[in-house]
This record gives sequence, C-alpha cells and structure tokens, in this order.
Amino acid sequence: MKKHLISILVLALAGLIAGCKEDFLERAPETNISDAEYWKTANDLQLYVNNFYAAFPSTISAYGTIGIYGYDADEGSDNMIYTGYNASLNGERLVPTSGGGWAYGDWSTLRSVNYFLANYNKAEESWDNKKKYVGEALFFRSYFYFNKLKAFGDLPWINKPLDPTSAELNSGRMSRSVIVDSLMNDLNKAVEYLPTKSKASPMRINKEIAQLLQARIALFEGSWEKYHAGSAFGVSGSNGEKFLKKAADVSEALIKSGSGYQLQPTPGEDGYWKLFNQTDYSASTEIMLWRKFDLNLNGGHYWHRYTNTGAARGLTKDLVDAYLCTDGKTVSTSPLYKGDATLLNVVANRDPRLSQTLYVPDGKHVITNNRPGGAAPALFETPSFSAANENKPATGYQVYKGHNPDYNQQIDRGTTGLILFRYAEALLIFAEAKAELGILTQADADLSINMLRNRIGMPALTVGAIISDPNPEFPALSPLINEIRRERRVELACEGYRHDDLFRWAAADEKLVGWKPKGAMRAQWDGKVPAAQLATYPVDSKGYIEFYQNIAGMSSGYKFNVGRDYLAPLAQEQLVLNPDIKQNPGW
Repeated sequence: MKKHLISILVLALAGLIAGCKEDFLERAPETNISDAEYWKTANDLQLYVNNFYAAFPSTISAYGTIGIYGYDADEGSDNMIYTGYNASLNGERLVPTSGGGWAYGDWSTLRSVNYFLANYNKAEESWDNKKKYVGEALFFRSYFYFNKLKAFGDLPWINKPLDPTSAELNSGRMSRSVIVDSLMNDLNKAVEYLPTKSKASPMRINKEIAQLLQARIALFEGSWEKYHAGSAFGVSGSNGEKFLKKAADVSEALIKSGSGYQLQPTPGEDGYWKLFNQTDYSASTEIMLWRKFDLNLNGGHYWHRYTNTGAARGLTKDLVDAYLCTDGKTVSTSPLYKGDATLLNVVANRDPRLSQTLYVPDGKHVITNNRPGGAAPALFETPSFSAANENKPATGYQVYKGHNPDYNQQIDRGTTGLILFRYAEALLIFAEAKAELGILTQADADLSINMLRNRIGMPALTVGAIISDPNPEFPALSPLINEIRRERRVELACEGYRHDDLFRWAAADEKLVGWKPKGAMRAQWDGKVPAAQLATYPVDSKGYIEFYQNIAGMSSGYKFNVGRDYLAPLAQEQLVLNPDIKQNPGW
C-alpha cells in the first residue's frame, strides 16, 4: 500500500487570507507527517484547508495594475481598454501545443481538495467539529470548477483523489449542465455545513459567502444556457431555467437571512469611492470576504505604483454613456445631460457613481496626499498623457475607482485590501434572475436594484414604467432586462465581472465584433497639454479618442469569432493523450 506524506505549510498569520501552497518536494523531517499520523484533530483539518485559500487572487508582486478586485477582467470587456489591445477579444488565440489550463498540473488544486474529502473522516473529532472544514473544501471545489467551466465549458467530473494511472483521467467530458448540477449539490452541502457570519471565524468562508458563490454560478450557467441555446455552445434541451430559479432562490435566501450583511452607507460626494480603497474591511457590513495585506507579514502589494497616472488602462465611452442622469433618464433622453465636451460636463447631473469611478478636474479628486515634507495634495487636472505607454490612460477617462491616494501606498508596497465577495452582488443576482424568469415584481426591485439606487440618491426603478431608451444596449431585449443589466454594469464597474457577463449573455456579436473602443473628446485638452503628447492619441471623425486606430490588426475593430472564442481551446497534447476528449467548437 502506498504511503502518503503530507507536507504542511502553516499560515504565517491567523486571520490573513494569505495563501499557502502544498509542497510535495523533499522537506525537513519535522514537516513530513505520514498519512496515518496526520488526520487526528480539527486543527489538522484546518491547517490542510488553509492551503485552499491560495486559490483566491492576490497578485502581490504585480506593478501598476488596476486589478485589486480583478480589474484586468474588465480590460477584457467593453468597460475598459489597455494601451496594448486584448488579443483574445481580437480572435488571436492559438491552440497551444501543451498546457493551456488542462495539463495534469492544472488540476492540482482539485486533487488536493478531493484528497481532503477522502480523508477528513479519519480525524478523531465530532462531526460538529469537522463539518465547517468539509464545507470549506466543498466551496473551494466549486470555486475551482467554476473557473474551469468558464474557460472550457464541458469538463470531466472528478470527485475523488486520483493518481496518474487512474482510469478517470482518460474519461471524456460531461455536459457543462451536469457539472453545474454537481456544483449545486456541493454548495448545498457547504451551505448546510458552514457556520453563519455571526458564528464563523473572521476571514474564513461562511454560509453566506457560499450562498453568494452558489448564486453566482447558477446565474452564470442559467443565462449561458438561455442565451447560447441553439448554438454550438448551448446545452441541448435546456434553456437554463432551473439554474435561474436556483440563483433567484439562493440570493433571496441570503438577502432575507438577517445575517448582518447589508449595503454599507456611502455618504457624501466620495462615499462610494471610499468603499473600494480601504486597508481594513473588518468592520464593513458589505465586504463579505477580503484579503488583508501587511508589510511585515505578507509583503504588501504594488497595485498603486501606477494608478496615479492611469496604469495603462482607460474607461470606455461605452461604459461612461451607460450611467443615467440624475432624473433617472439616459443620456439619449434626459434634458439634464450636458454632453461630453469636457470631463466636468460628462459627470454633471449624472449618477454619482460616475464621478467616483473616473477622475475629473473638480479640485476634489486627489491623485496623491500625505506627501513628504507636508506638501499639498496633488489634485487631478488632466489625464497623464505624458506618462510612458505602460502608465498612461488609454482613453482619457482615467480610472479613479479603487485608487488609494496615500503617498505611502504608491511609492512601493501597499496595503489596500483585496475585495473578494461583496454583498451588492447578491442584490444584482436576485434582480437579474427574477427578470430573466419574467417574474420580477416591484417588491423584488425594491429589495434589490432600488437598494443600490437609493444608496447613492438615484431615482428608483419602477418596473411597470421604465422610460424607453431609443438607443438601448441590447435592442432585442426588454427595457426591464436592459435596465437590470445597466445597473449591474454601473455598480460593478471595474470589478472584473463584465467579461463574464458578456460571455454568458452571448453578447459578443453585439458588443465586441467590429467594436472600436472610444474614449473622451481630445479637443478639451488643446492648449492645456502639449500637442506632441495629444498627437499620440488618435481620434475618430467626431473627435473621440480611438487609441487603437493606428495599431496593425485593430483599425477595423475587434475580430472576435463568435463561433469559437467564447471558450478556450484545449492543448494538442491533451487531445493526443486522451482521444475521448474533444476539442471545443471552432478550434
């Protein structure tokens, strides 16, 4: 019988979600514990499960990203662009020879979780002392599979530890719908086993966080199956309704649970902005899970190294135009809209979240404060057109959301917290799932969408009296669905959801194919910024910045292939090793 050795890397600091990685290489004798010796106490289970938290993003060493909540995922959408265009959206991915996310090593997290689930019962503890760790393991199996599902669609279902000779490794792929059924089952158990917020240890997965992940996955799959129906990416015989119902039910249970999670007040002109640049979220009622950084313990991060100059990203005009005016009408219909000749005009009489998401020269948007020698704060006046290509804003709409102006956060290592799960998402899932099912009532809207709008002083959504928009984002869909999607886009802007949203809605044909990202009106900076700097920002026929205009391969817009690019290709090596695994459509 093969003897297993478990190498334990204990978390350096209790309370920090700072991921440890399993190390099966040779280690000092005192860290090598035989399988028979290990599974004894609840503490053994906790130490093993701690390693799973490494699955959450951290990017501790990354310079200049806006991505403290996955912003780079918005760069892969119509919300934000990078000075270097997104090759995947432009249809430039190739079938890899090896690797590509499907190689043996890419499933190591799953093997680790399954190994725990096969062995936890050996611990000489009561079920009450073990079940929360089982719940965490089931949560992380679902989290792992969800990321694979988004990339590849159909997957093999593996729920036990395997070795390289296991027959299951050579099995084919199951329908994505069957995989999500299994994830719902795992998360049903996780929700049952995990303690509630009030009883759980801080910074650990609890019942409500598991509910939010379950609702997120159910909404993704339900809308994917609905909008991809009849295509090569759809699920035969399914319109996604059962998963949409699950998303509605689970999110409603979370909202009505009395758990203590609720929207955090965002008073004043910068309350919403302040929600996204804190170093400590332990007292927040809205931030459900976050990663803490400490310079002395896990080294901090470098996210804000270039965010004061734009970090090579820029918000798109497409996103900016999505924000309503303060009368609840769109920029196409509101008499309050002042146009976009200047940044101040753009945000005038608009949803307050807009001016808290992009920089404007109002004397209040701070680039850097707490400067050495007591120097006055540096205020935003114009976008950083003079910065190097890796730093400057790509559209003239420079990202403000998530920026921490503290000088000490910008010089090298920062400690701004990484938001992983936010309660606002539950409200948006509930509203969208109900609307997709055709059963959203005014009471439902008041419980969800209008909670978000009320928080920032915007008019409530009236389900039966939505103002018609002559330029809806999705013309084939109802005004209600368009408004629900607008609210999701605006509330979650720059947080990394938009890429997945466009893909699950099968919206690339409308939103990405042939799309030429636009930015701000360049002429507003004539005479304020050297002409040579402005000249590096080409414009379209109406004067809007079109950064990709002179880039080879992008002059005609994105060349996303709707018959192929919704899923990633499997590596050639995997198709040779296992003939039962079929390549994804179009590849």
